[in-house]
Amino acid sequence: MEVKIVPYQSQYKDDFIRLNKAWLEEYFYIEPHDMETFNTIEEDIIANDGEIFFCLVNDEVAGTVAMIKTNDALYELAKMAVDKKFQGMKLSNLLMEACIDFAKNKKAKKIFLVSNRILKPALNLYTKYNFIETPMDETDYARADIQMELNL
Repeated sequence: MEVKIVPYQSQYKDDFIRLNKAWLEEYFYIEPHDMETFNTIEEDIIANDGEIFFCLVNDEVAGTVAMIKTNDALYELAKMAVDKKFQGMKLSNLLMEACIDFAKNKKAKKIFLVSNRILKPALNLYTKYNFIETPMDETDYARADIQMELNL
């Protein structure tokens, strides 16, 4: 089995949307800000010095995550999703490591994320990589009830 992490390629845009819609619809609902993100991936993330990573298993898109630039020192880790049939393979670890390496290469000082406390596997992943809970800033997501940061 070949597993690799690749940066954004437009041919995978629909996979980014598909994977994220799947978990959003399973646990919550798709919010207006989600749709805005899906509709402006290239303009708002890629063209703004951000990145979207994809985890490929035998050339099939198994997972994805976005790094959204807030400013030169801060990136938001967002929209991490792994296809159900690939869960349990620790692919989220590979995606997380790609995000951390990306932020370090960009000389960022911090990565933040917002999540929800019912997403225990996600919170365990963030804690494993030394993200710590911080007070919630204002967010566009109604589902967000926890904010975490990683100082680089």
